[in-house]
Amino acid sequence: MTATATTPEAAPKKAPAAKPRAMKTTAATKAAAAPKNATPKQAGDEKRTQLRTIPTGKIDRDPGQPREHFDEASLQELAKSMAKLGQLQPITVRYIPETKRYTLVMGERRWRSAQIAELPQMQAVILHGAGDGLETFAKAVAENVGRENMTAIEEAKGFKKLVDGRADENGKQIEPGYTVDEVAELVGKSAAYVQWRIDLLRLCPAAQEALVKNQLPVGLAWYVGKLAQDNQVRFLAKWVRGDFKSARDAEAFAQALHDEEKRQEQQGSFFVLSEEAAAARKDNGQDALPGTLDLPDDERERIIADRAKLVGKVDKLGQAGEILSLLAATDPEELALLLAGTPGGIGGHRLRIKHLQDIATKAMANLRKAEMVAEVRASGLTVNPDAEADAEAAA
Repeated sequence: MTATATTPEAAPKKAPAAKPRAMKTTAATKAAAAPKNATPKQAGDEKRTQLRTIPTGKIDRDPGQPREHFDEASLQELAKSMAKLGQLQPITVRYIPETKRYTLVMGERRWRSAQIAELPQMQAVILHGAGDGLETFAKAVAENVGRENMTAIEEAKGFKKLVDGRADENGKQIEPGYTVDEVAELVGKSAAYVQWRIDLLRLCPAAQEALVKNQLPVGLAWYVGKLAQDNQVRFLAKWVRGDFKSARDAEAFAQALHDEEKRQEQQGSFFVLSEEAAAARKDNGQDALPGTLDLPDDERERIIADRAKLVGKVDKLGQAGEILSLLAATDPEELALLLAGTPGGIGGHRLRIKHLQDIATKAMANLRKAEMVAEVRASGLTVNPDAEADAEAAA
């Protein structure tokens, strides 16, 4: 994916109600499904739904709830509304026979606001016989995804939990996870959206915090997550300082940095962003792309010759600029008189300029990438562990 492509924010779709996952018809799933219907405990634990009023104090938050952050001002606003108008929509809970209490499945925001408003009771849809498995968790995720105040990291953790499945305290899987496509269907998003969100969990803690606080755009965060952890921190510092002209430039820089990391890794080295290296190069007046000074003479001569040819062609863009400036400044009625009846007509000239505009947009994107490649290589240090080890041994 290139840095100039649309950032990975897939357009939301209308979310369907979460539904039980269809088991794949394989021998393994058939064998796993059989005991669930035959276990005596489950046979007597009838699944049913009930709508009734329950004490607010007997409702507990689900510790596995995907949503962790709630806007306090929004909660206070809802609490005032509930105190005046009452509860307009029931919450959903599951009944826990062992404790004779209820655990939230959907509606934590309403429950929190009800506590603030000191409502003694709440209307609730009670799920009897519902366990704490993935199916119940999927309902909570589907209900919360797409909500205005749910963070991208919360969505990512929810999706990842559904994909990973459930395991016991020893790490043994006791319930298989969903596929990315199945999660996407559950929450009403595209599979690409779900995978992009999961990829955000590669962000270092500082970058995740910046994303949660809206200090890092989610589209840019996806590119940052592809970097090594140390470089993520250094990139974040540049972003916070305002070193980039735009988010697109920042994306291009992150992509160029990722490419440089992979290039150096193939050579057995590490590439680390370093402000000291960038400052040293500027002080020494090194304008050449780092690394080109060590090239063989014939390759350096080729670069010098090709550079002269390209710069000579680029310099002619000034002529095109003069022509476009003339067309932009001329009165439309005068243009109609001058260009009507010419080969191709006025429409033909518009198409030619539109073609130039499309090419110019692509050229700008390519130049942005080139600028960031140069900036990345000028802003970092290449570390070769083997070479350093040999130097220490020789010393």
